[in-house]
Amino acid sequence: MIIRKFQQADRDMLVALWRNVFPDDPPHNEPSSVIDAKCAVDDLIFVAEDAGKLVGACMAGYDGHRGWLYAVAVEKEQRRNGTGGALVRYTMQALKDLGCIKVNLQVRATNTEVVAFYEALGFSIEERISMGAFN
Repeated sequence: MIIRKFQQADRDMLVALWRNVFPDDPPHNEPSSVIDAKCAVDDLIFVAEDAGKLVGACMAGYDGHRGWLYAVAVEKEQRRNGTGGALVRYTMQALKDLGCIKVNLQVRATNTEVVAFYEALGFSIEERISMGAFN
């Protein structure tokens, strides 16, 4: 398995991966739109490739103060074999290389399995209220 930065040649595979892993995402998270918007700002999308196929991906953000992980996805067949952990650690190192000292993420409250995954990687639950507004 190779972890590397996203390239435009990966686009169709990344769209398919995100649609497969996040089938109930709302329309504003349409992978094609997200990829276009992200690539217009920076190149902080990382992919895990195995035998020429994308098996995982993580989009990151960095505002100069905090880093964020978004849309961490691993194909079902690749879970529990280290792919997700390697992808998150790689992304966190890329953020650290940019000067980032703290990385945040949000998890749906009902997704307890993924909470345990992130806790095993050193994340902890912080008492916060997450708010959002469409612009």
